[in-house]
Amino acid sequence: MKKSIKDIKWKPTQRQFVIGFFAVVVLLATAKRITLTVDHPVPHEKAVASHVQWSRTPHRILSVPNYKAAFPDSQSVQIVMAERWGVKPVRNREDAEARKKELVYIGESPYFHVDPLYSSIPYLVPRAAVLLQDIGAAFYDSLYVKGVPLNQLIVTSVLRSMDDVAKLQRRNGNATENSCHLYGTTFDICYNRYHPVGREVRNDTLKWVLSEVLRDKRDEGRCYVKYEVKQGCFHMTVR
Repeated sequence: MKKSIKDIKWKPTQRQFVIGFFAVVVLLATAKRITLTVDHPVPHEKAVASHVQWSRTPHRILSVPNYKAAFPDSQSVQIVMAERWGVKPVRNREDAEARKKELVYIGESPYFHVDPLYSSIPYLVPRAAVLLQDIGAAFYDSLYVKGVPLNQLIVTSVLRSMDDVAKLQRRNGNATENSCHLYGTTFDICYNRYHPVGREVRNDTLKWVLSEVLRDKRDEGRCYVKYEVKQGCFHMTVR
């Protein structure tokens, strides 16, 4: 028996979903720009030409003067916010699964890609999950206005259980026992790798754009950020 068209269910892949999502964002941004132009007409021909030229000129990428100076927030600073906004540390993965009323799953998003996690679990408290989504959305927006092809951020570490921390300490004597990651308020975004949706871009360019976004969120009082040299990531805790 042949299936009718309405009986056929199509499920998009993650890549198709992300590309479709970005296409909608571009269309909405273009429509908004056209609306603004119609609502605020410029009568003089030279002014119109100047306006059109400006609207096609990508914004400059400025980055930050110094990564360590811009993102100096150490463990002693971030742990205060982690204990304030976070959950009681989870013992293991089973304990985390039983506490879903306190935690939000962040394993899938059009804004970022989550690396395979071996020492953490893809959960955050709602306040931190919103921050991560906002950072991802701001990163997309910055790429668009700067004329840079879309790339997703990569999240490398999220909520750690007490078992995770104990295992890390056995491998690394410098691992912190009272890690901010225990509280579901903290996540790491790597700055030397990105997940391309369209064309690949130099990592340095994407790092410059990301640093601008994180500086703005930090200046808004949304988070504390530490520039981690050895781990190759920005380590941040929600405020």
